[in-house]
Amino acid sequence: MRIMDERRRGGWCGRRIVATKRGSTNNAATKTNTNSIIKKLQSREISPKPHRSFASSTSPHRFQNMRLTHQYDTHDPKHPSSSSPSPLLPFLLKRTKLVEIVAAKNLVFALTHSGLCAAFSRETNERVCYLNVSPDEVIRSLFYNKNNDSLITVSVYASENFSSLKCRSTRIEYIRRAKPDAGFPLFLAESLKWPGFVEFDDVNAKVLTYSAQDSVYKIFDLKNYTLLYSISDRNVQEIKISPGIMLLIFSRASSHIPLKIISIEDGTVLKSFNHLLHRNKKVDFIEQFNEKLLVKQENENLQILDVRSFEMMEVSRSEFMTPSAFIFLYENQLFLTFRNRTISVWNFRGELVTSFEDHVLWHPDCNTNNIYITSDQDLIISYCKAEPEDQWMEGNAGSINISNILTGKSVAKINAANCSKKVDEECSNSFSGKHTRSSLITNSVAEVLEDITALYYDEERNEIYTGNRHGFLHVWSN
Repeated sequence: MRIMDERRRGGWCGRRIVATKRGSTNNAATKTNTNSIIKKLQSREISPKPHRSFASSTSPHRFQNMRLTHQYDTHDPKHPSSSSPSPLLPFLLKRTKLVEIVAAKNLVFALTHSGLCAAFSRETNERVCYLNVSPDEVIRSLFYNKNNDSLITVSVYASENFSSLKCRSTRIEYIRRAKPDAGFPLFLAESLKWPGFVEFDDVNAKVLTYSAQDSVYKIFDLKNYTLLYSISDRNVQEIKISPGIMLLIFSRASSHIPLKIISIEDGTVLKSFNHLLHRNKKVDFIEQFNEKLLVKQENENLQILDVRSFEMMEVSRSEFMTPSAFIFLYENQLFLTFRNRTISVWNFRGELVTSFEDHVLWHPDCNTNNIYITSDQDLIISYCKAEPEDQWMEGNAGSINISNILTGKSVAKINAANCSKKVDEECSNSFSGKHTRSSLITNSVAEVLEDITALYYDEERNEIYTGNRHGFLHVWSN
C-alpha cells in the first residue's frame, strides 16, 4: 500500500518508516508517516493465480465458522526479556494497545504502542520471547522478509534521544528458539534521522533509504542487503515505487513539476518530462502506477497521464474527490480509494468499478493496521462498524468484515451476533493461561470486538489475528 505524500498487504508492497522530528518517546513509539496506506500493509509477492476462481468460490467457506479461540497477552509487569542485561524502560512495561501484527511460520508478532514487541507460537500457544534486545529499545515497525525468512525490526533508542532509526534482521528460526539477540544490524552507515526514512519494497525485493543529512537516497537488495546504487540530488522531493520502476518527483516550478522514471534495478533513467500544473494551487497527490501517472491538484479534476503516449484523461472533481489514501492492486489493474470511512474501487480509465455494500470502516483515519488485502487481491478484511440492526445487540462492538473487492459484496462477517456470546470451552481454557489477565477482559465476544486496534490475516493458517487497546492478541479460527 502506498502513502499519498511520502501501510500492509496484497496491494502496494512497500513499507516506509519515517524517523521522528523530535526525540520524544511518544513520537518515537507511535508516529509513522500518515500519508501512505499501502506502506502500512504487510505485503507479499504478487503473481498470477490460476486457482483464483476456485479460491473466490470457496472464500465464504473459509470464514464461515470463524470463532474466537485463543487470547495472548503482550503485557508482563515483571522483567520481560531474559536477553536484556537490565530492566527495560518504565514505559515499555506499561499496558498499551497493539498497533501492528505480523505472522510468519506459525509465529505471531504483536507490537504495542509503547514499542514492546512479543512473539507468540501458534504451535505451543505460549509467548516465545520479546524482541526488544536492549533495555532502551523502542520498536517502531516490523517487516517479514520472505526472501531470507527473517523479521526486520525498525527501532529507536533512548541513548540516541529516540531520533534515529536502526534496523535489525533476525532469522525466524532464532526467534523460535527464543534468541532474538542472534540477529544482526542493517544499514549501519546510514544516518536515518528525521526526515530520513527506510522503506521495504517486497515486490521488487528492494530497500530504499533516505539520509536527510546528506540528501542521498540509496537502494539495497532485500535478499542480501547489498548496496545497489545511490541517488544524490537535493532537488528530489519524493520517490514513488512501482514494479520495476521508480518515479522521482523534483522540486516544483511555478507552472510545472519535473519528473523522472528510472529502472529500480540499476537507476537507469527511462524517461524525463515536465508535468504542467495550475499555478498557485497545491498538489494533493502524485501517484505512479506502471505507465499511469495520477495527478490531483486542489479543487481540480483528477488527471490520468499515460507516460508512454502522453495521452491525458480527466475525471471530474465532483466524481473523484481527493481520498485520504490509496491502495494499488497491480494484478487487477485497479486501485482503491479511502475517504470518510468508505472504500471505492476505480480503474485507470477513471471509472468507478465497485462500491462496497457493507464495509464502513471503524477508524476514520484509514488506519491500515486494521485492513488486510489477500495476496490474490480478491478480498479485503477490515474492522468495520456494525450494521444498525446489529448495534442493539452488540453495543459498542464493531465487526470484522470480509468483502469481495471486485463485486463489493459481503463474503462473511465476524460479529457478536454470529459468534457465541461466550467463547467456547477450548477458548476459555486458553484464556486462563499464565500470560493472560482475565480480570481485564471477560470472555465475551462482543467485548473483544469493541476496540480492535490492529488486524492481520494469516493466509497459510486461515486465521485472523486482532489486537486491542489492552495489549491482548486474539485468534479467530475455524
